[in-house]
This record gives sequence, C-alpha cells and structure tokens, in this order.
Amino acid sequence: MNCPREYGSDQQRRTYINSHMSELHPVMKKLRQLMETHPRGFIMSDPNPIMVLSNMLKLAAVKKCIEVGVFTGYSSLAWALSIPEDGKVVACDISTEFTDIGKPFWKEAGVDHKIDLRIAPAVDTLQSLIDAGESGTFDFIYVDGDKLNADVIYELSLKLLRTNGIIAFDNSFMHGYLLKPEEEDERQDVPVIRKLNVKIQQDPRVTAVMLDVGDGVYMCRKN
Repeated sequence: MNCPREYGSDQQRRTYINSHMSELHPVMKKLRQLMETHPRGFIMSDPNPIMVLSNMLKLAAVKKCIEVGVFTGYSSLAWALSIPEDGKVVACDISTEFTDIGKPFWKEAGVDHKIDLRIAPAVDTLQSLIDAGESGTFDFIYVDGDKLNADVIYELSLKLLRTNGIIAFDNSFMHGYLLKPEEEDERQDVPVIRKLNVKIQQDPRVTAVMLDVGDGVYMCRKN
C-alpha cells in the first residue's frame, strides 16, 4: 500500500492549525496584539500549545500551578483563567521589566488575585516552596525560562508535583537546534536541553511525550 502524498510545508500546516483554533480570551488577544509591535514580542509563547495546555488544566481540574519564565505574563494569564477561583499560579521571573507589561492585563481579566509573582531566580523560588512544606502539592508546572538550570528545575519540580501532576517544558526543539548534530551546538543552553530531553525519555519517574506544537512541548506526568 502506497503512503498518501504529504501536502504543504511545515509552516503551511502550522498556519492552517492556528487558523482553526478557537478564539482567544479577549484580554489574551489584547496582550498578544500589544506585543506584536514590541521588539521582544517574538519571545511570547505560541498560542497553540497554550490552548492545548489550558484545555488540559480544565480537564484535570488543576488548582495549583507554577510557571518558570513569565515574560509579559501571557501564559500566566492563560493558566489563571483555566483554574478555579481558589487556585493559584506561582509565577517565577528574575525581573519586573516585562512582567509589569502583563500585570494590568491580569487585573483586567479579573485573575490577578490568583497569580503570585515571585521576582527571584526560579531555582530559589522552587526551593523556598519545598522548604515551606509544599512538596507534592502542585498539579502543573510550566517551564519556559532559565534553560541553563533546566535539569535542576526538573528535579525540584518533581519534588513539588503530586503524583500524576504534569511538568511541561516549552522549546523542546530549541528552535530547531536540537535537530542538528551535537557538534554544531552554538548556544550554551542547547546541550543542556539536549541532555535533559534524553534524561526525561529514560526517567522511570515520569511518563513523557513530546508534542509537535509551537517549538515543541515536552509533557511529563509524574508516576
């Protein structure tokens, strides 16, 4: 049996997928539109994986989340909109330069009370949560920053997650760098993520699957 012909480039498929996604929440849409003209707007998370993960949060009735790497708070806003009124998102970043852009949008959406912004290195914030006795209490952790410390963040996240909780690592393809031979690594963070991806695939503590959405999302369920 012959395989069916494959139509369209990768970019054409992604454009088609995104054009058939449901409308964004109005405040999320406003924030995206604002960042379209920002010099660093390209850093903002792709809407497709955020929609996938938001649906997962609602399906799983998630209440406690952590985000590593907030930028302008687009994904933090998505998680806060997806959890109940008594839920919380611990949002970790090292600067208010960009988070200050997003905070008014959190307020406009009526979810600012759910977002606990911590300005400190993510490793320090995660360790402080462990020290405060919150190990095994979080449902969902989204990692979209501090790539050089990704392995440490992974280990701390496993301590903080409950059984069957999810860690989602964004940029698992590292903008295509991980598809190149290892000797061509040009950035410091690429070999870190390359090693972590291998570690996760072999780790009996999780059940993992890499999703071909955006720049790749590695979803790991804690066993």
